[in-house]
Amino acid sequence: MPSSYKIQPEDRPFIEEMRKTPVGHHSPGLNRVLTLLRGEPTEGKEVLVIEEPHKKWRLGICAGERGTPIRLTKKVFDDLEEAEWYVFKRRWKKHTGETIR
Repeated sequence: MPSSYKIQPEDRPFIEEMRKTPVGHHSPGLNRVLTLLRGEPTEGKEVLVIEEPHKKWRLGICAGERGTPIRLTKKVFDDLEEAEWYVFKRRWKKHTGETIR
């Protein structure tokens, strides 16, 4: 069931919190935003796939059908914080139309 919560202008400060701490403990407000962004339908959802534990992650796209493999892209990360920040920016744009730099 999709969330009834929508990102509001007052959620913008959480962008900076995520930029500074993409991995780890987050404020209740950022957790609310992340829950929304992470809870979207799986079809077309961008996810991180571990290629080498603690070393390498690849951007993948979910097919949306259980049992169907994730489609791997060419986008590879060697830093988990960079990878999480990248996915956050993409999901934020999808939900708000706003590009984060």
